[in-house]
Amino acid sequence: MTRLNGKSFSINALYIETIESLPDTTITFTSGKKIVVSEAETVVVQLITDFYRSVNVLGLRDISGEQHEK
Repeated sequence: MTRLNGKSFSINALYIETIESLPDTTITFTSGKKIVVSEAETVVVQLITDFYRSVNVLGLRDISGEQHEK
């Protein structure tokens, strides 16, 4: 992720509660903490989906590593 001041950082996607465009993309965590990032909401959602797939949280990866829809 990238803060509005240009600094890059990482977040734990498992603790994200909501992502909103207000118009800046605002991520709210389960703790209630909010951060504003420069990435568009759709980009954040795609990055989270890619992360979940990489750790097989969504159950969309088979042994060969190919992605499949359920």
